[in-house]
Amino acid sequence: MRCAVVGAGAWGTALADLLARNGHEVSLWAYEPDVVQSINEQHENVRFLAGHQLAPAVTAVGDLGRAVDGAELVTLATPSLVLRPIIKSARTSLRNKVPIVVASKGLEPKTLALMTDVAEQEVPDATVVALSGPSFAAEVVKCQPTAVVVASKSVDAAAFTQRAFSSPYFRAYTHTDVTGVELGGALKNVMAVATGIAEGLGLGFNARAALITRGLAEMTRLGVALGAEQSTFAGLAGLGDLVLTCTGSLSRNRAVGLELGKGRKLEEVLKETETVAEGVITAQSARELARRQGVEMPIVDTVNRVLFEGQSALSAIGDLMTRELRSEVEE
Repeated sequence: MRCAVVGAGAWGTALADLLARNGHEVSLWAYEPDVVQSINEQHENVRFLAGHQLAPAVTAVGDLGRAVDGAELVTLATPSLVLRPIIKSARTSLRNKVPIVVASKGLEPKTLALMTDVAEQEVPDATVVALSGPSFAAEVVKCQPTAVVVASKSVDAAAFTQRAFSSPYFRAYTHTDVTGVELGGALKNVMAVATGIAEGLGLGFNARAALITRGLAEMTRLGVALGAEQSTFAGLAGLGDLVLTCTGSLSRNRAVGLELGKGRKLEEVLKETETVAEGVITAQSARELARRQGVEMPIVDTVNRVLFEGQSALSAIGDLMTRELRSEVEE
């Protein structure tokens, strides 16, 4: 079928390549003209996914309306900050009731909305599916085994998306807990910044294991408060993505935390990369959402103090370790 992928960063490019290898005709929208040129002329996204040859069936375009026109499946893979204006711009070119797969991970600043909520608000007649799970773009484009979750309120839409994306090396599981799947994908990036900070401080594997485990507890608490299923956070979109992003050398969010732990300033670190570290953006939204729900998230609070309030990484970790003693299992 005809598919459109909106957003030609590493993740959007990898998903476009996957769909093309599955036999679909794929139109990939890129904001940057050089990305359009390199994909069409060299079958490679030189800027965001260099060194990986893409399937010939991927065609890059710079015109958003042209990219989504006539598409039977639309996948959104833009940074969370710009998802709303982009989908709003594409709205008039979309087919009626087209399934929209949201592969962006994050919370919208100010509104604190999930990415699927943003899509539903801007295209009310569309059926929206969340795609999330442990999946580095560079490994997906290398056809290395990967498993993700596709979640939707519509069982049929989830199954449709599952069939479109699944391949011998990319396995999609369906789910109905959209809130849990989305929150897992957003919040794990904040936890990856925290584990990167600890690693930058040289704190070792014990600290990393503690941060991952307690981070999962925080994610689950907020998710349940917002109506998600607790079990979702033990699955691919929760624990699976959390472990990958907190430990994998390809994680942008872990890399940012690593440099902060070494004592560098956030502005300096962010200037060195074109790619978006969603954990930096999501940290503030996660803290606001937790406060709104009356949920305690000490790791999220700590990351915010290091990122935006000038607290040193070492003293912030010290504050975490000297919090009031309590039971591991909350009543």
